[in-house]
Amino acid sequence: MALISGFSAKRMAIALACTAMLTTAACTKSRSYTGYVTDADLVNSIQTGTDNRDSVRQVLGSPTFATQFSGEEWYYLGRNNRNFAFQKPTPVDQTVLKIQFDAAGNVAAITRSGLEEVADISPSARKTPTLGSNRGFFQDLFGNIGTVGAGAPPSQQQ
Repeated sequence: MALISGFSAKRMAIALACTAMLTTAACTKSRSYTGYVTDADLVNSIQTGTDNRDSVRQVLGSPTFATQFSGEEWYYLGRNNRNFAFQKPTPVDQTVLKIQFDAAGNVAAITRSGLEEVADISPSARKTPTLGSNRGFFQDLFGNIGTVGAGAPPSQQQ
């Protein structure tokens, strides 16, 4: 066997094969599930008018999030994502369980929704549009020369 820099050809082939497998494995599709795992039997056991906040918390656990000011709505959110290598994950499936409470704290309504509620937002990558004048760097830098100590604008002079 010929030696190549202290390695035999067999060891070099094994090292290249391992490197190729690791590189290929890094580029595979992956799936992830985040959020609340919905159990249909537990959700169906909650009845409007009968259950209250405490019983819902005992059956389903704490909500993923609640409305900020009134606390009259609880949301249980779960999402199934898929992504390829290091790309942004894309939602494949989503479950949103919305529980509304009345003023006494009893369950008033239960609403289920899915992936149709997902909105794709593309913010502007360039700059934020603003109202006003478009001044350049040098206009901002040297624009006030000669105006310091000039007094009040003509509209305010008497």
